[in-house]
Amino acid sequence: MTTSAVTQKPPVPDSALADTVLERLTAVYPTAADPVRAGKSFAYMKGIAPFLGIATPERRALSRSVLAGTARPDETDCAAIALRCWELPEREYQYFAVDYLRRYSGRCSSGFLPVVRHLVTTVPWWDTVDPLAAHVAGPLVTADRALTDDMDRWIDDEDLWVARTALLHQLAYKGGTDAARLFDHCLRRAGHPGFFIRKAIGWALREYAKTDPAAVREFVEGARDRLSPLSVREALKHF
Repeated sequence: MTTSAVTQKPPVPDSALADTVLERLTAVYPTAADPVRAGKSFAYMKGIAPFLGIATPERRALSRSVLAGTARPDETDCAAIALRCWELPEREYQYFAVDYLRRYSGRCSSGFLPVVRHLVTTVPWWDTVDPLAAHVAGPLVTADRALTDDMDRWIDDEDLWVARTALLHQLAYKGGTDAARLFDHCLRRAGHPGFFIRKAIGWALREYAKTDPAAVREFVEGARDRLSPLSVREALKHF
């Protein structure tokens, strides 16, 4: 098993756009804070981080006001905004960064992958890791297929969130899925005892089954003795 790489936090680059966005964001979001909702969100998310208590539709409406009139970012801006949002305690700021990166992942190159790794390993939970995997890491790999080598390393990482990112990075690929790599990744982590890995294996297979159900069924039946019951159940959920 590959040991998790000891990596330093990527430096936060200078960005005038990030200065503007963070100034607006930290002024606007707190105006909609709801302590009661915040407490419920904190409990639901197992105490991973404090919350302001802003419902998603309202939060995204506020985000639109924050971004009104701002320029399209480049990769430096994306890194600065994401890393600075991750430094703030309340979870909604990280949700803002995830939404922002989903929107502008196409502005980033393969050099952005270390930032993604930092985000999925810092205050990690499924609520940020999963969209970063499918909608940021995934598009980066699509744009630069050399990053498949990184995914092949990440799948063996001892950090379960890094491995989960590798499992889920093809989640939105549909017909573009590298099925051989997907099945290989699933088998390489089939023996992992953790719920979040076993669930991710099943989820990735179930999603690909929407494109090629016969291939998924054949794979699951052939690997049933290696896959956990949870992974099998999730993979075949819609059959």
